[in-house]
Amino acid sequence: MRTIREALEKAGVKDGATLSFHHHLRNGDDVMRQVLAACSTAGLRDLHIAPSSLFPCHASLIPFLENGTVTRITTSYMTGPLADAVRSGLLPHPVRLQSHGGRAAAIASGRLPIDATFIAAPAVDGAGNLTGATGPAACGPLGYPMVDAAHARHVIALTNHVTRDLPRICIPGHQVHTIVETDHIGDASQIASGTTGRAPSPKGQAIADLTAQLIACSGLLQNGFRFQTGAGATSLAVAHALAPIMRDRAITGAFAAGGITGALVDMFRAGLFQTLRDVQAFDLPAVRSYAEDAGHLPMSAETYASPDRPDSIARQLDVMILGAAEIDMEFNVNVTCASDGRIIGGSGGHADTASGAALPIVTTQLAAAGFPKLVRSLTCLTTPGATIGAVVTEAGIAIHPSRPELAERARRAGLPVATLDDLRRKAETGTVPPENTRGTGKPVALCEAPDGQIIDEIRAP
Repeated sequence: MRTIREALEKAGVKDGATLSFHHHLRNGDDVMRQVLAACSTAGLRDLHIAPSSLFPCHASLIPFLENGTVTRITTSYMTGPLADAVRSGLLPHPVRLQSHGGRAAAIASGRLPIDATFIAAPAVDGAGNLTGATGPAACGPLGYPMVDAAHARHVIALTNHVTRDLPRICIPGHQVHTIVETDHIGDASQIASGTTGRAPSPKGQAIADLTAQLIACSGLLQNGFRFQTGAGATSLAVAHALAPIMRDRAITGAFAAGGITGALVDMFRAGLFQTLRDVQAFDLPAVRSYAEDAGHLPMSAETYASPDRPDSIARQLDVMILGAAEIDMEFNVNVTCASDGRIIGGSGGHADTASGAALPIVTTQLAAAGFPKLVRSLTCLTTPGATIGAVVTEAGIAIHPSRPELAERARRAGLPVATLDDLRRKAETGTVPPENTRGTGKPVALCEAPDGQIIDEIRAP
């Protein structure tokens, strides 16, 4: 098909429709802008968009919120100018902030029905099969659109690369209704963006080293070990710190999972893991590995983290490494808002994996930008503290009271075990006490737990 406008007409998209999009190109995505521009030109209004995540590049969508083309958003993560516009109250309806697993479960169960899904396809073959393994915008597995392709009423792929043979198929052609060829779907060089593009600071490296030592003494680091890191620089550094410990102990893990990075690819190729289970690539080495390594396996967001799947990968994890914007004295975690109230993210897979893993570890510096990260009261609740196993900072490790055996193992290993309250007092030294920055205006976002229950709300200033 030649144009997005024709695809919209074929799909029967009307005012008020729900359209979904995906973030495997992360900050390089250009498909959402193209589709919503076509919707706006066609005069469509009151659309509900359900992207898996939103990045700074999606500032280009603000005009479509302003002119009423888009009036509702459901997503798992948002940051940048579009998030700022949402917090200012630009939308007439609050955004629904889901977890990645919660989004997948909502789509699969029909609680979030999708009228049309638009998939950025780096390569398509003559049978309509889609892949992210090759093409000018190769991005790795298409794990997030897999669930949409299986359940949306109409599936539309946008591609700039049609080829005869695909090295791997992510989405089979029988699930795809329409293919639109376009000059540009996005810039894959922007996959490693934001939190995924930074090296750890010296404090971050110290935290990573402590975290690796905690894993080493936890009793979980055995043959068959199952592991995931988050997207933050410190979380990713844990993989580098853990590799020599696994090598010295001759440990081979079953899999490393999640958003795969070059660090995990290196561990896999060194024989430290049997397979990689990948829902999206976080950097270009991971993209290349997906194209080249048979043991680098794609998985859908539903397989990854749906709370409706007792066999989800999230529930099989031994250790999960998470980041934090804030942590309160009950181990509750915020990764959704900055201390000044800005929307800077969302759960993504945070709450999913925290509730599923045997040992979820939050890594964080005591303070950032002059503000303590250990606080008495959160700006926003993302992940309940009851699901967190330990918090690792540069000044020590706080272990959840429900895990006395882990605390004893850490002490025997000579690790600096402390209470969260002790760490909070250290965090407050030389920093500015955070003010209550919860807005007092209308609700602009509702934060969901993986099961869809509302656990917090964000209000306009």
